[in-house]
Amino acid sequence: MPTTFKWRRWLWGAGAVALCVAFAHFCVQIVPADAPLFPAKAPVAKSSSGALLMPVEGVPASALTDTFTQARALGERSHDAIDILAARGRAVLAVADGRIDKIHWSKEGGRTVYQRAPDGRTLYYYAHLDRYAPGLREGQMVRRGQRIATVGSTGNADPGAPHLHFAIHRAMPATPWHGGDPINPYPLLATP
Repeated sequence: MPTTFKWRRWLWGAGAVALCVAFAHFCVQIVPADAPLFPAKAPVAKSSSGALLMPVEGVPASALTDTFTQARALGERSHDAIDILAARGRAVLAVADGRIDKIHWSKEGGRTVYQRAPDGRTLYYYAHLDRYAPGLREGQMVRRGQRIATVGSTGNADPGAPHLHFAIHRAMPATPWHGGDPINPYPLLATP
């Protein structure tokens, strides 16, 4: 067997091992069989309308990155949201009490959920979802911490990097589910 062929096989093998280690580190969580599916107390952040729950189960605030102003669509627009990396199937939780305004499929966001705060002035947007929680429907009232979906990579998300695209919009009660002015969720979730 030629020497260059052996080195190529070794490099491919080393690369595969590195990818497996990275996957295990960032995407696999080993928990005891008797552990609860949802932690009793999840990390919270304060906002002017009360405490926001971390929208992805088990993700600490320290793992967040502020991607709000990053360019998207070849620099044509800003992100206006943050991406929360997590394993596919990880629970997506309602960040606050509210009503499910819209369950929607879009080319960009894939499976999405739009939630409106009880006062009608804040919209929460959850995108790239893998699945909706069983029985979730438009008009349904949800409680802070209630499972509404699971993390995925639907829409224009990279299939190899499942995450929750999470956005917050300030609105008026009559503002449509897709409207409002974007505000950065990062300081509301990353600052204790």
